[in-house]
Amino acid sequence: MKYILSILFTILLFLGCSKELQVKENAIIFDKLPKTYLIKSDFEKLPNWSNENYKDLLYSFLNNCKTSKTKRLYNQTCKKAKNINTTIKLFIENEFTPYKITTKDGDDSGLLTGYYEAQLKGSLVKTKKYKYPIYETPTDLINVDLSSIYPNLKNYRLRGRVVGNKLIPYDTRAEQSSKKVLANIICYTDSKIDLFFLEIQGSGRVELENGETIYIGYDNQNGHKYRAIGRYLVKIGALKLKNVSLQTIRKYLYENPSRVDEVLNYNKSVVYFKQRKNPASGALGVELTPNRSIAVDRRYIPLGAMLYLDSKIENKEVNRVIFAQDTGGAIKGAIRVDMFLGHTKDAMEIAGELKSPLKLWILLPNNI
Repeated sequence: MKYILSILFTILLFLGCSKELQVKENAIIFDKLPKTYLIKSDFEKLPNWSNENYKDLLYSFLNNCKTSKTKRLYNQTCKKAKNINTTIKLFIENEFTPYKITTKDGDDSGLLTGYYEAQLKGSLVKTKKYKYPIYETPTDLINVDLSSIYPNLKNYRLRGRVVGNKLIPYDTRAEQSSKKVLANIICYTDSKIDLFFLEIQGSGRVELENGETIYIGYDNQNGHKYRAIGRYLVKIGALKLKNVSLQTIRKYLYENPSRVDEVLNYNKSVVYFKQRKNPASGALGVELTPNRSIAVDRRYIPLGAMLYLDSKIENKEVNRVIFAQDTGGAIKGAIRVDMFLGHTKDAMEIAGELKSPLKLWILLPNNI
């Protein structure tokens, strides 16, 4: 959720009038998104399309249609989906066309990873055990949208703080740890490591000492680029690249407490949260559905888009319709998906290990 785009402008560029689409070397390329290449396909070519759970798919599609961003993408089909006069499978096949997402060179291979809703222990008051604060957005964090002046910067937002009459970069993770943060505290947790992984996942639930559970989700970040600590652990020889996972990183941190700050501070980016009424919801604004909701790079795929996935999870074939309902700082590229897996311990274990080859189709309405 690092980059905040103008949703309407993006959608008009991505799915506007038909003259925005150009055929080039047997592929459709979107004029204003030069790295997004699509090759027209059909449902018969989608792996295991006939095995889809169409009833569940329709429920997820209608839930997706609750947001204005989705309606701009699928306005007519959202309306038609409320009163289907045929089978759900036939409705989808009549209303949409699948397009395989490729690179400029025709490569259709990508990467599937997973994320989960983190679970932490916490307290509303600071104690000897619960001493690590979960912050709301600091009051001195300034967000600057430059797109109205510099349209070429529409994909970026400048963040910082004002000192004198200058806007300077906001505090890094290391800098923030050594000073008072001008922000409200939602609650305190008992693990600096778990708090760090909460930032990576973007949402979580905190079980308080009094038995109450509160939900928290991403609200903002300090403006510094996300840097993967797994890469740093490989660099210093602590882990081998082939062995990097959430589990191996956590294991190293807990076994080497004297190096925790050093490793965590490699990622200068800090995420700030807000308390929510409901469980995990993504950048689209709807509650995330395990195995249906995904995070994407919205420079290539707009929020609300419906896609079809061909990959593996735990060595089992996975083919299903998925919905672009979230974003993430580590999600880069057109054929790159981070799937929401839920909040259970199993979800965390699977997400920590999931790195699978991916092929991806976007389902576009026939009326564009």
